[in-house]
Amino acid sequence: MPATACEDGFRARRLEQLFRDCFAARWRTLLVGGAQEPFYQPAPHDDGFHLLHYRLDYFASALHEVAHWCIAGAERRQLPDFGYWYEPDGRNAAQQRAFEAVEYKPQALEWFFSRACGYRFRLSSDNLAAPADQNTAFALRVLEQARHWRDAGLPTRAGLFFAALSEAFGTGVKADALAFEVEELR
Repeated sequence: MPATACEDGFRARRLEQLFRDCFAARWRTLLVGGAQEPFYQPAPHDDGFHLLHYRLDYFASALHEVAHWCIAGAERRQLPDFGYWYEPDGRNAAQQRAFEAVEYKPQALEWFFSRACGYRFRLSSDNLAAPADQNTAFALRVLEQARHWRDAGLPTRAGLFFAALSEAFGTGVKADALAFEVEELR
């Protein structure tokens, strides 16, 4: 499976246009690359655009930030960075649990998006100091959520983006037909 952002087709700018096509008119939100760190900025006024910044030109970062946006409810989409905080690498056990409590759903959704465009998904506990057993528990939580959405259906905006990715990248995959295995998360 292709896995580098430099290969033809896996360019984050392609995702920006696809996101614009799906969401700019109705949700007034744009996906924008080039940031040193990902960040969501609500529109400064009613007729402006919300900006979803992803890291540099990283394809996976763009998919991940779109996953966060697709999950965020209307109230969270009015808050900078959806009202979340970020603790850098080196979190203690309690901080890591708090991170994983808000991160397993976006990562499960990013896994779907990766499948829709034929891109390799890489699970990230975003903490190099985390013990291996903690990563395993997080992986199982991501797996469980992915299987739940496969069986129950994706959130509305996520379903729209998944279908657009599948069509644009020519994979033709259907969300309810995907198989998810924990071995893929290692």
